[in-house]
Amino acid sequence: MRSIKKTFAAVQALKGVDLVLHRGEVLGLVGDNAAGKSTLMKVLSGAYIPDEGEILIEGENAHLTDPLHARRLGIEMVYQDLALANNLDITANVFLGREAVSAKLGPFSIMDSRRMEQEAQRLLERLKIDIPSVRQLVERLSGGQRQAVAIARATAFDSKVIIMDEPTAALSVAAISKVLDLVRELKAQGASIIIISHRLEDIYSVSDRLMVMRQGRKVRDARITESIDDFRERVVAYMIGARDDFASIEAG
Repeated sequence: MRSIKKTFAAVQALKGVDLVLHRGEVLGLVGDNAAGKSTLMKVLSGAYIPDEGEILIEGENAHLTDPLHARRLGIEMVYQDLALANNLDITANVFLGREAVSAKLGPFSIMDSRRMEQEAQRLLERLKIDIPSVRQLVERLSGGQRQAVAIARATAFDSKVIIMDEPTAALSVAAISKVLDLVRELKAQGASIIIISHRLEDIYSVSDRLMVMRQGRKVRDARITESIDDFRERVVAYMIGARDDFASIEAG
């Protein structure tokens, strides 16, 4: 993403933000409320059209028009509310809107339920997600299992970039550990991941690199090399404006 700008009425939400994500990398994206991180990710996922700037995927310019376009290019976003259908089972949620069809009768299609179940089961096994049956209703799953299903759905169709918005919010300690293990498994399989989170210990645990935003700008972008205590102290300094790696560059 290069020089992304986005304005809502009199509010300039993004002020020329750059973002780079490498293949097989986990990028932690942090910032206080209204820093612009969610807006930036909605631009990347096609939900918002930027006023200025460009997005390149594998070197090719991508003029994203909507979330479906972004999805076709391999960009998936797992929102904080997960957007799961509680009254449907795991298989139906994984394939929601992208159902496999076995036959067509005029304007009607017959869904290939067996194929979808088999593929959903293989997906859970590949990601090492421990859920007994893909026929289980989502409303009966724990918070951690629901998050795992939402992430599995995002990876089911050869996604190149997976964006996770607060994936460990409101989860138990055990569930958080399982979700972070899932992030590590996705990385090991070559996925590129962006995690938005207020839980700095989770960012530290799984991320290769950290990007900090403040008031619509990028103020820090570096690999994570320090101890957790130094990391936490440094991140807070950038979030509150005590430090800024790019202020002098912009002034120049």
